[in-house]
Amino acid sequence: MSNDDPLDDLLDELDSQSDLETAEQVLSIRMEERRYGKPVTIVEGFDLSKSEIESTASELKSSLGTGGTVDEGRIELQGDHRDRVPDLLRDRGFDVQT
Repeated sequence: MSNDDPLDDLLDELDSQSDLETAEQVLSIRMEERRYGKPVTIVEGFDLSKSEIESTASELKSSLGTGGTVDEGRIELQGDHRDRVPDLLRDRGFDVQT
């Protein structure tokens, strides 16, 4: 019996296209001060579904040990993480503008 399942081939192809789409996105990272002078790191430029952005945000928050949210298609992380976020995003296949 053969393991040549056309569905598996299609899923592999879709995964490779997803990686390509991720690499084509150019993200920007900046820092804003919010109430009481609290820093917030903003990651913008995603062209992903909300669930994929939320998944990426969850991974970043876990890696950085910080809180944050997804708002209007961008990730907001508590604190100034401009030095660490670019490398974490590049590790996940994104192109980051510095």
